[in-house]
Parts: sequence; C-alpha cells; structure tokens
Amino acid sequence: MQFPSPLAEGRLLRRYKRFLADIETAEGDVVTVHCANPGAMLGLVAPASRVFLSRSTNPARKLPLSWELVEVDFGWRGPQLVGINTGHPNLIATEAITAGLIPALAGYERLRREVKYGRASRVDILLEADGRPPCYVEVKNVHLMRRPGLAEFPDCVTARGAKHLDELGDMVEAGARAAMLFIVQMEAEAFTLAADLDPAYARAFERARARGVEAYALACRVTPAGIVAETPLPVMV
Repeated sequence: MQFPSPLAEGRLLRRYKRFLADIETAEGDVVTVHCANPGAMLGLVAPASRVFLSRSTNPARKLPLSWELVEVDFGWRGPQLVGINTGHPNLIATEAITAGLIPALAGYERLRREVKYGRASRVDILLEADGRPPCYVEVKNVHLMRRPGLAEFPDCVTARGAKHLDELGDMVEAGARAAMLFIVQMEAEAFTLAADLDPAYARAFERARARGVEAYALACRVTPAGIVAETPLPVMV
C-alpha cells in the first residue's frame, strides 16, 4: 500500500476523544487531525513523538489531515515507524495474499472484500475457487509491543473481535476454511495475544483454534512512502 501523496511531518501534542489528535506541524502551527484508530494505542501516544500525516482530497471533510504514522522506540532495534491507521490493514492484507506471501492462502481464483456472513457480520476477505472450500479471512490491525520484538493483540477489550472468532469457527464447522490474519504495522519477530488486556478474546481465540480456525501474522515495512507486508511471523499462542 503506497500513500497517494507525500506525508507531512509533525510532533504529537495529544490524542483525545479516541478519534482526534493535536499536532504541531513542521511550520510550527497547531492543527487538529483525524485519528483513524478506536483502540487504546498503548505506547504510541507519548507527547512530542514524531508523526506523519496524510491530506485528504475531499473538500467536504471537516478535518483534512489524518494521522498515519508515529515513530516509537520499543527498546528493540532502535526507533521505528508504526502505522496507526486501522483503515489500512484490509488493503495491506489483500496485497499480501495476492502476492502469495501466505502460501496457505494462495491459489484462490477470486478475492472479495466485506462479504456478509454470520450473525449480521461482514468478513474482511473471502477467498473462493472452483472445487475448493471458501476461506473466510478476518483481518486485525496490530501495533502493540510491550516486550522487544513481540507484537501483541488486542491493546484493549474487543467484544466484536471475540464475536468474529466464534463466527469463523461456525464457518469451519459448516465445511469452509477460516483464518485470522494479524497485520502488524511495524517490525517484529513474533506475534502473540495480549491475554491480560482482554481475557475474553484470548478464550475466544482458543475456542476458534480448537474448531479449526487458522492464524497467521505478517510484519510490515513502514515508511513515509507506504506500508507493505513483508515478513511472516510465528504465532506464539
């Protein structure tokens, strides 16, 4: 996924009301920007952090700037850029699957996004091919790192995420395949669950795995030019 235009640099002043952040631009102005991330963003909101912003081409938008990246030092390999926009992982995942980065999800003839299934839900990606069971892929954004090199999900309670795990298990029992795909918008060495932050999600994940739901994780190369999934990670759960 490439950004359509160059990102603007700034410094974070504060993030508040979940979807808002105040940024000091390189020119010294203070602007309010959209933060496309409903999570807790643990470890990513330190004041004065270096951030990067995109600008919308939609003249009707109240906040034309969106927060895309933040520079963080996790105490592992030095400072790195982290993608915080939760609107991007589905596209990143689509590109990775299409490129064959996950061999277990390769070889499908058709890929559809946001397909209705389950109990009034939509699956992020549905893979289909003649003569093969369909594969339902739920994509999750990851940007939590509390131990050097170890990416974790979730960073706060996600009842919706637990519901999706149960629905994926239902699809497997109905004869389909189902998989969780964790898109880690940063560099990492491995992936695990933050069970202490959401024990219910961890239990739902364990149930889903026992029912045959697969799990994959990909670390991304993050630059001001774009975010590209590059490295399959071991899922340590």
